[in-house]
Amino acid sequence: MKNKKLQTMIVIGMLSSISFILMLFNFPLPALPAFLKVDFSDVPALIAAITMGPVAGILVAFFKNVLDWLFAGSPTGVPVGHMANLVTSLLFILPVYFIYQKVATKKGMAFGLAVGTLSMAIGMSVLNYFVFLPMYTYFLNMPAETGTALFGTIVLGILPFNLIKGVLLTAIVLLMFSSMHNWIEKQRTYYLS
Repeated sequence: MKNKKLQTMIVIGMLSSISFILMLFNFPLPALPAFLKVDFSDVPALIAAITMGPVAGILVAFFKNVLDWLFAGSPTGVPVGHMANLVTSLLFILPVYFIYQKVATKKGMAFGLAVGTLSMAIGMSVLNYFVFLPMYTYFLNMPAETGTALFGTIVLGILPFNLIKGVLLTAIVLLMFSSMHNWIEKQRTYYLS
């Protein structure tokens, strides 16, 4: 039992490090706000969640953001962007985990990824409207976007960005899933039994 806990901690640490490195290779999407950047750091967090359970996925998402904040800092001094990234990760990986638990097939994974993408896109649109964008304007002492301008930022920027990011993540995970399915099932049997 002790050995399994130690091994779980080591794997979470390794996946967090990989996730942090993937977070460094981010890029903006043309015609969308430059502060929104795509990275593939949610893939290791998703692998952790699927193979070791939701707590492992949450920890990988948390540690990658802590590492990035320690190394890159935050323009506001408060890690608003990192908090938003953590919530984005959770809105994506948790639905995938719960659906894949019920239907552990490629179709189940594809359905989970679709639900995760919608959850992330809709959830972050609402949270950016009410929480994260107001936090940015507060901590940067900038005039707040309100009304139509804020709604436009959400509908024309954040919503399409998260949909595109979800589609890209879905494509990568499904490509990996085909070759990793047997390995994933072995890990699930080991860690979740």
